[in-house]
Amino acid sequence: MKKTGLIAIILIAVIALAVFWGVGTYNRLVTAQTTVEQKAADIDAQLQRRADLIPNLVATVKGYAAHEEAVFTAVTQAREQLMAAGSMAEKSEANNALSSALGRLIAVAEAYPELKADKVFTGLMDELSGTENRISVARGNYNEAVTSFNTMIRRFPASILANMFGFKAAEFFAAEPAATAVPTVSFAG
Repeated sequence: MKKTGLIAIILIAVIALAVFWGVGTYNRLVTAQTTVEQKAADIDAQLQRRADLIPNLVATVKGYAAHEEAVFTAVTQAREQLMAAGSMAEKSEANNALSSALGRLIAVAEAYPELKADKVFTGLMDELSGTENRISVARGNYNEAVTSFNTMIRRFPASILANMFGFKAAEFFAAEPAATAVPTVSFAG
């Protein structure tokens, strides 16, 4: 009877430890997944801020360079593509297209010294530059959270629970190498 009681106590202790481990691991996975979602929302907020600045920037440049319609159309279409993007891969691709279109818009602006001296334009460019920096920081924070989460769901023994509860690897926000460079803007005449 003593031997049976001891075995029962050991068995209960092992089961209790397994349950505590399972609950703790599950909670860590949920926390890591929520962090990834929050960091993705941070990127979305900065991309939205950038997208909100673009119509004002386009309108300002358009006032000086009305004949550059193809550039304005490209920027507008790239902005719409970014706003419609769903997955992180789509957002990354749309962000790269928008960066390219903005680079062309800024090149057009460079050809107009009076535009470069316009206070509205310089203010918008300052805001855009700050937003580009915020996007870069948000992208880095998001990718760090994705790395942590993806590592967590792949490590044994947590991978067992991750598979049981359907945790899937998160997508990185990948930018093309050329897209990571903020466009150079010179206000010197």
